[in-house]
Amino acid sequence: MNIACWSGPRNLSTALMYAFGARDDCGVWDEPFYAAYLTRTGIHHPMRDEIIAAGITDPAEVARRCAAPDPKGAAHYYLKLMTHHVLEGDSLDWAAQAAHVFLIRHPARVLASYAVKRENPDLTDIGFAQQSAVFEEVRARGWRYAVIDSVDIRRAPEPALRALCAAIDLPFDPAMLSWSAGGHRDDGVWASHWYDAVHRSTGFAGAEGPLPGVDPALRAVHDAALPHYQRMQAETLRIPA
Repeated sequence: MNIACWSGPRNLSTALMYAFGARDDCGVWDEPFYAAYLTRTGIHHPMRDEIIAAGITDPAEVARRCAAPDPKGAAHYYLKLMTHHVLEGDSLDWAAQAAHVFLIRHPARVLASYAVKRENPDLTDIGFAQQSAVFEEVRARGWRYAVIDSVDIRRAPEPALRALCAAIDLPFDPAMLSWSAGGHRDDGVWASHWYDAVHRSTGFAGAEGPLPGVDPALRAVHDAALPHYQRMQAETLRIPA
């Protein structure tokens, strides 16, 4: 089974990839469309040249490989997909047979984390509108999906992952609750810039505290993102306390 996990940046997405990557039966692909996104948009991101050189820049080829089984022969193939890498007009036909996971996080938390790494993000950078669009298409086409909030994973990792696995018809594996420090062998080349905290981790961090304040300069971005989050949050998996 291929598992298409859709999230924006700074959503706990790398930690969740590590959880699936800790399973013996699951391969992972870290942000497969990243090089194609940078090539097509011309946008500047940290390590842009290195990412393009290391990745696949033809989105059709990426889609073909995302639809295929894990190239190393694992029974399951986890795709860590950034929703802002999906451009208007891109087809999702390649994902018809995948189980879809929507990993969401409150925009106040996303912006507080993202702004540390890259200044002045706009709504396009943080992927909420694109995630909402993919979500609506997956629902409309009747594909399997589950929505999970990162705050629930951090609050109760095992119940949350058990619920997520059940929702996508995947047996839970306790190996998902921990991993070795130092990163994953299939990390993208950009890991050295973005993954410092998760590289120091060996499991999910503890429960998050109250929502952080929003920088006044980012209030408009927060307010534009919030309805997209709330729409998906209404369908999140219910995790036992």
